[in-house]
Amino acid sequence: MLTLDQLLAFLLAASLITLSPGPDNLMVLSLGMSRGRKQGMAFGLGCALGCLSHTLLAVVGVSSLLVASPVAFAVLRIGGGAYLFWLGVQALRSCGGVTVPTNATDAPEQSAMQLLWRGVFANAINPKVMLFFLAFLPQFVASSRGDVPWQLAQLGVAFTVQAALLFGVLGYFAGRVGQWFARWPWVALWFDRLAGVIFCGLGVRLIFIV
Repeated sequence: MLTLDQLLAFLLAASLITLSPGPDNLMVLSLGMSRGRKQGMAFGLGCALGCLSHTLLAVVGVSSLLVASPVAFAVLRIGGGAYLFWLGVQALRSCGGVTVPTNATDAPEQSAMQLLWRGVFANAINPKVMLFFLAFLPQFVASSRGDVPWQLAQLGVAFTVQAALLFGVLGYFAGRVGQWFARWPWVALWFDRLAGVIFCGLGVRLIFIV
C-alpha cells in the first residue's frame, strides 16, 4: 500500500495539475456554463475515467521495462523527464488566458450519458495524456517498498478520483467559476505558473534520479 506521505504528496501535485487551465477542465467549464451543471459534470467524470486506461498502460509498460531491460527503462525515465520539463516550460511561458472552446456551444445537443462517454473517449485516445502518465506516476513510486505495479495502479486510481471530484465541482459551479476567472484572470496565470514549477521540478528529478 502507499504510505500517507506518498499519497499526500501525489494528491497535492495532481490537484494543482488538474486545476491548471487545460483542454479538459476548460471544456468542463464551458459545458457547465452553456449546457448546465449535469452536462458539465458528466463530461468531467468521463475525462477522469479515461485516465484509467492510461493507468493500465503505465502499469503494464513500466513494469515490463523494469523486468525486460534496465536500459530501456532508463531511456523511458530520461525521455519522460524531458517531456515533463518541456511541459513545465510551456506552462511557465503561458499567458494564462482562459477562453471558452467554441465547439462546446456550437456542437449538437447531447445527453449527459453521451457527454460522459465523449469525455472517456477523448481522454483515452489522447497520446499526450498517455505520455504524461508514463512520466508522472513513476515519480511517486517508492521502489524500496516493492510491488511497483500495485503502487502505480493505486496512484492512477487516486489521480482518477481526485480528477473526478475536482471536475465535478468545476462543472457544478461553472457559472460562478467563469465569472471569477473573468474578474481575476491572473488566477489562471498563477495556476499555470504553479503547474510549470511542478512539471520542471519533477522532470529534473526524473532525469537525474539515481
